[in-house]
Amino acid sequence: MKIVTAEEVRRRLTVEKGIELMRQGLLALATGSAYQPIRTVTKLPNGEAFGFMPAYMGDEDYFGAKVITAFHKNAGTAYPSHMGYVMLFESKHGSFVGMADASAITEIRTGAVSGVATDLLARPSANTLAIIGAGAQARSHLAAMCAVRPIKTVRIFDIYASQAIKFKEEMSQKYEVDILVASSVKEAVKEADIICTLTPSKAAFLEASWISPGAHINAVGTFTPTTREITSDLMAASKLYADNIDAMKAESGEFIIPKSEGLIDDHHVKGTIGDLLLKRVEGRQSKDEITLFNALGLAIEDVICARYLCIENEM
Repeated sequence: MKIVTAEEVRRRLTVEKGIELMRQGLLALATGSAYQPIRTVTKLPNGEAFGFMPAYMGDEDYFGAKVITAFHKNAGTAYPSHMGYVMLFESKHGSFVGMADASAITEIRTGAVSGVATDLLARPSANTLAIIGAGAQARSHLAAMCAVRPIKTVRIFDIYASQAIKFKEEMSQKYEVDILVASSVKEAVKEADIICTLTPSKAAFLEASWISPGAHINAVGTFTPTTREITSDLMAASKLYADNIDAMKAESGEFIIPKSEGLIDDHHVKGTIGDLLLKRVEGRQSKDEITLFNALGLAIEDVICARYLCIENEM
């Protein structure tokens, strides 16, 4: 049995490897070679969440689950919002193989999935990035966006100004990009080519009138039917893609709320990122389209990372 610590996850699961693994996982899900049910999220008495996210990669492969807590009140503290482990089993006999730190995997693979979506949907020349929320996901998303597009300028906003300043100080030493701290969401997204919303917001805040034609949006921060970051008007004006359509219809406030308002219907979602990889659906068709990837996070993404970390030899 192997136990992979957060330090080892961060050392071995590079953004490039993460993007490669996410492509593999999304393709496996789209072709039916991998399977995952809708995750189970239990609300705790303190208002936070405890989640169980299983996925099965095939009879001759591996299966597992991420078991994780989601404590959004940790924002602005020394504790990450998501903590737990991804547990891995082999499919032939069902024996336990190992487990890997879920917080580090979640941080890296979530940015990597947005990287895959951005590579498929953002304009090739996109170089101005807006990041809303300066937590761990901001760091992984900056890495992923820089891996797939020639980013030159980054504007960061967080309701905790000190977190945005800290992000700028740390990331300016790591990346050769101009990083500016914005005083509002509106200022951050002005003329942005790529926008990543990475907050636990309970109310929509990203307005359609603020978004430049041709922008690509990764809406990542929320994952319940009653929470969202994207306003209904912006969702209706965007070309929408999912990581998993069934999960989106059951769990995503980004989709459920504007649908309940009659602004969109089930046909508004064009397909999944796996469908795009397989060329089953069309992607961006013009330089002025606003594309939007709504990520809920998939167990297959966690399990494929755990398989790599627990099974494959270090490079």
